Amino acid sequence: MFASLFSSKSSDKARDITAPEAMAALMVRIAKSDDEYSATEIARIDAVLGLLYQLTADQADDLRQTAEALEAEAPDTVRFTRAIKEEVPYEERFNVVRALWQVVLADGARDAEEDALMRLLASLLGVNDRDSAIARKQA
Repeated sequence: MFASLFSSKSSDKARDITAPEAMAALMVRIAKSDDEYSATEIARIDAVLGLLYQLTADQADDLRQTAEALEAEAPDTVRFTRAIKEEVPYEERFNVVRALWQVVLADGARDAEEDALMRLLASLLGVNDRDSAIARKQA
């Protein structure tokens, strides 16, 4: 059910980006926000993508690699959050924030950069601070 919410494309002037690509790119961006992009974080991203979209390990790896390229090209985060907001109803965006928290917490540490980006992402996704805190605890 959750995966089907991400299956269609949203429009973007530079290139159409799918909601799964946007989700993966946000995961990559949050993982890199502390200037450490560890194998643990990469493995967590692949695992979460596999669960969200019912992907094989190779498919999740391919999606993450596509997302790494998209993330490197994108000057801001709005492009990704917009693609998700257009495709995912508010009730399901909580799960998006929870998945992002899973990536943040993958390395066992939270830093100021990750916290600041998570506050921004939750806000851009329309998820309030209270729900983001609940999602963090569930992650």
